[in-house]
Amino acid sequence: MTKLIIQAENIHKTFRNGEIQVHALQGVDLAIAPGEMVAVMGPSGCGKTTLLNCLSGLDSFDEGEVQIEGTSLAQMSDRVRTDYRARRMGFVFQTFNLLPVISAAENVELPLLLSDVKPRDARVRALDGLAAVGLSERANHRPAELSGGQRQRVAIARALANQPAIVWADEPTGNLDSQSTQDILNLMRSLNQEQGQTFVIVTHDRLIGEQCDRIVRMRDGQIVDRGNGSETAAPKRPATAQS
Repeated sequence: MTKLIIQAENIHKTFRNGEIQVHALQGVDLAIAPGEMVAVMGPSGCGKTTLLNCLSGLDSFDEGEVQIEGTSLAQMSDRVRTDYRARRMGFVFQTFNLLPVISAAENVELPLLLSDVKPRDARVRALDGLAAVGLSERANHRPAELSGGQRQRVAIARALANQPAIVWADEPTGNLDSQSTQDILNLMRSLNQEQGQTFVIVTHDRLIGEQCDRIVRMRDGQIVDRGNGSETAAPKRPATAQS
């Protein structure tokens, strides 16, 4: 049996605002194998982003257990959990979250410097990362000088800078046109296949879901469909972008 990289059992999360309670997650169970590319889909407000935040340790949960690479998040101190995220996880968001006053290369190397990588080594790895996403010629450009698709490529290079085991992506193509969306999806799939990272992608885009290994569907804080049920699904090939 394939060893799981992500395993969540009976996850509950409630948000409270005075007397109002919102049960964002209600007994969620989820298992993901190394190297899977999984889409999490469902209507707005169903708990997709909350689930991603709880699985990645960005947010706490009220009940249940999450194990990442066989280690319980609950057993980690805040410092250990933060260090673990920096070393073993990458994050890609809809809003890119690039620092506007520094170059693409500097944005990519920043998490490496924060992880105590030597500056010279960090710059080499940043340039290698930009080359992997096809942006070598834009390394010295600031985000404002890049298109939306190029900015998201920089964000992906940054997410992969530490060679993480897991990449979490929350609506990574939400601000992009259809051509850029397909380009970014093909890029993530290629990196997934070549480097073996596990991708968990929150998305509302059906076309993205269809090109992942499987779709996990959520409704009202619960998982209602785990896709094909296999934790060792055969990777699909990147789709060819249409003009």
